[in-house]
Amino acid sequence: MALPQSDLFAARHLGPRDLDQAAMLRQIGAGSLEELMDQTVPPAIRLKRPLELPAPLPEHEYLAHIRQIASMNQVAKCYIGLGYHSTVVPAVIRRNILENPGWYTQYTPYQAEIAQGRLEALLNFQTAISDLTGMEIANASLLDEGTAAAEAMLMFFHEANKRKVERTVFWVEDHCLPQTIEVVRTRAEPLGIEVKVAALEQIAPDGRSFGVLLQYPGQDGQIRDPHAAIAQAHDAGAFVAMACDLLALALLKAPGELGADVALGSAQRFGVPMGFGGPHAAFFATTSAFKRSLPGRIIGVSVDRHGKAALRMALQTREQHIRREKATSNICTAQALLAIMSGMYAAYHGEHGIRGIATRVHQAAIRLEASLTAMGFEQHNSAFFDTLRIGPGRAGNNLEKLAERAAEAGINFRYFQNGDVGISLHEAVTEVDLSEIVRIFHDARQRDADPLLAAAPVSARVLDKLTRQSRFLTHPVFSSYHSETEMMRYIKRLENRDLSLAHSMIALGSCTMKLNSAVELEPVSWPEFGSLHPFAPESQTAGYRQMILALENYLCEITRFSACSLQPNSGAQGEYAGLMVIRAYHQDRGDQHRTMVLIPSSAHGTNPASAVMAGLEVVVVSCDELGNIEVEDLRAKAITHRDRLAGLMVTYPSTHGVYESAIAEVCEIVHENGGLVYMDGANMNAQVGLTSPAHIGADVCHLNLHKTFAIPHGGGGPGMGPICVNDKLAPYLPGHPLVATGGEKAIGPVNAAPWGSASILLISYAYIRLLGGQGCTDASRVAILNANYLASRLADYYPVLYRGENGRVAHEFILDTRVFKASGVEVEDVAKRLIDYGFHAPTMSFPVAGTIMIEPTESESKEELDRFCDAMIAIRAEIQEVADGRVDAHDNPLKNAPHTLEEVTADTWNHGYSRTQAAQPLSWIRERKFWPYVARIDNSYGDRNLVCTCPPMSDYAEPATAEAEAMV
Repeated sequence: MALPQSDLFAARHLGPRDLDQAAMLRQIGAGSLEELMDQTVPPAIRLKRPLELPAPLPEHEYLAHIRQIASMNQVAKCYIGLGYHSTVVPAVIRRNILENPGWYTQYTPYQAEIAQGRLEALLNFQTAISDLTGMEIANASLLDEGTAAAEAMLMFFHEANKRKVERTVFWVEDHCLPQTIEVVRTRAEPLGIEVKVAALEQIAPDGRSFGVLLQYPGQDGQIRDPHAAIAQAHDAGAFVAMACDLLALALLKAPGELGADVALGSAQRFGVPMGFGGPHAAFFATTSAFKRSLPGRIIGVSVDRHGKAALRMALQTREQHIRREKATSNICTAQALLAIMSGMYAAYHGEHGIRGIATRVHQAAIRLEASLTAMGFEQHNSAFFDTLRIGPGRAGNNLEKLAERAAEAGINFRYFQNGDVGISLHEAVTEVDLSEIVRIFHDARQRDADPLLAAAPVSARVLDKLTRQSRFLTHPVFSSYHSETEMMRYIKRLENRDLSLAHSMIALGSCTMKLNSAVELEPVSWPEFGSLHPFAPESQTAGYRQMILALENYLCEITRFSACSLQPNSGAQGEYAGLMVIRAYHQDRGDQHRTMVLIPSSAHGTNPASAVMAGLEVVVVSCDELGNIEVEDLRAKAITHRDRLAGLMVTYPSTHGVYESAIAEVCEIVHENGGLVYMDGANMNAQVGLTSPAHIGADVCHLNLHKTFAIPHGGGGPGMGPICVNDKLAPYLPGHPLVATGGEKAIGPVNAAPWGSASILLISYAYIRLLGGQGCTDASRVAILNANYLASRLADYYPVLYRGENGRVAHEFILDTRVFKASGVEVEDVAKRLIDYGFHAPTMSFPVAGTIMIEPTESESKEELDRFCDAMIAIRAEIQEVADGRVDAHDNPLKNAPHTLEEVTADTWNHGYSRTQAAQPLSWIRERKFWPYVARIDNSYGDRNLVCTCPPMSDYAEPATAEAEAMV
């Protein structure tokens, strides 16, 4: 007999205990959890069989299982380069940020008053990038270097064509990273952009050209002088982007000093593991002329209502959720956690330390060059930073044996098609490593003399005209925390300013802020997963490939589709990939005219933005007063556009928080008129085990692994957005130029790495293996229970805007706060007042302006749900006091929220309500109080006076409006 399992993970992951669930079911009037599912999920789309997933593993058994998989990976010494390098992750940063739930369970900092820590950390990152690139403004990170290059192309394209002169040619230097070139081509094709790849000296922009992309240094390691190419492009009216090695910029002249319009690249070398491709923070910096078209998020300086300096996300009207189909980018997230790590790496080392690391790497390359050329090999790069390109040389040395000898020694080089060998050195290289490389080359020549490592170099091998003279990282933040003690305290000080899941429930609708279990995250830091290069030989990555294949199969079982691509590294990238495979399917059938997509008015802003990027025209479908798609409006528009219809984008359950009973009919209408159905997987947490996209009638869906499958949000990234497809779309799944992946008719890559941010796939793999089929299903069931429980408790105080046919909500629901506007109370007042009660606000004004959308997830206990309800009910009483005129309409706890410790403990108190009412309105708050670091922030001030780099330290210390203005 098998031993019974005594400690299954589901009991740790699901919040309500059995007795709690019974009490909650009584509150909402359901006899059982299954009865609630029957009342909530339309019977026509319920699955007929349970999920066929492996049996759940207890935590200790899972760790043993994943250890065995990790042992199948071989951690070689890696000198491949190509945009990925070994790095030294300072333990103080790894331990206190990457592995710390106080950092990785934070949400995107839309509620800036309780996000000042990560906002400062991201501002540090922006400042470091602006300094090193010589640019005026940088964003808070993008997804990877390849997509950053594509974003530069799109920004240039839209900016150039504002001039009413059609410019459709984009030049790319042939020494750009191969994966970058292909991502750029993928993005360009549906928009009618012609990509011309040419050698630097052959790039010839003319009146049809709008931009140029250069690599600095080139992917082969050669540093080429870009002065002439930049001048030529500008003379032709084109813009120039330079893809840069961030560490090399410590020694090389900054792109801004060279006249480039954009500098971009990966910050992976600044203290982030390779992770088999990610996640890493891409950087993107430009001139102030592009500040309103810059993709991604920008952290800026503003003031709070007391005049104290405060940080916030600036210029948010640029973002796709505002601009929708008029957006020039579909960027919805970033790589915040990794950008924070890279920014802290810069602060930990400072200018002197970064320059020292870069110098050491460069000197190692010079010594290696001298050693190999002394043996008769030829080194082709006349100017280089860290990368050598070695040829056979004068003695006709045979390099064919080299790969065999290197593999025996556990070393990975890059091998060019012509037989040359590439060696990219890195921060972690040692004297022993260099000697080992020399020995391998010596043995490949079969010479008797002992190999010698050359002595320390005398001069650098960088072109004089490209040698950096300017300083960088001069702000005090980069010179104040060089001891581990000071860095530890600085990280903790910033962490304490931010509310995360370590403090309380974050009930953000459409965000699924569930438990990110420690056991799920633990293997991500193991070197067997973190230290692998994405282009390492297949024989060294067997563990990763086994895990990836298994995860693909699990996701196909959950969605009931037949194929999966794990390449898209965000939800928006998944949307784009899904639409691109639909587009490829139609084109392959000769239906190039199918270029129109139907999108409900309730859709997330990334949907229309992604559609436009895929070269599709958007037609909006109306929703009725119950929040459902207007089926007849959909039918009429599908018939009207049937010759052009490419597909439908639909979220299920809808963004209104209901299971639409007509969803199968909606899919049929689209299919009958020649289109395909893309399902947005943002709300998959209400589908798993209960229904599925394929069962409903979709052809492709993307999954937000950072929502449904437990990857943490990291304060605004990382995320993963894989797509699952049916048989007809499987041939078109995205490929990659360097690693075999995708379908036989694959579209180009949508991201730089073959499997996106591969290291965090481990988290979703763990989630499924720990829960098993029944546990994953129960997670959906309890998520629905928790949402209905909250809706039931709050319905007497706030109108629930939308419900399903049986009066139930899905896993999230919308409360209508517009009814309080007549009393002068806005939705923002409710959101900010929740901070005083210790909670992050739910999603504001999406999908309906003036409302809040609440999603509790399955991980929250009944006790936490009740605390949230008590807070919302108390706030409703405060609203009533305003409405009744019992408190001042302008001086009340709602309008002045949130209240800081500094304000509440000040000598003077000039409000018409007590300090206790301000800061501790309910008794239980006393023992779990979270204090916001700043009061309510003036958003418009920050946009009028845009500052996106670190202000002087004195401006943080002196909370006066005049001094805050002096920062500008």
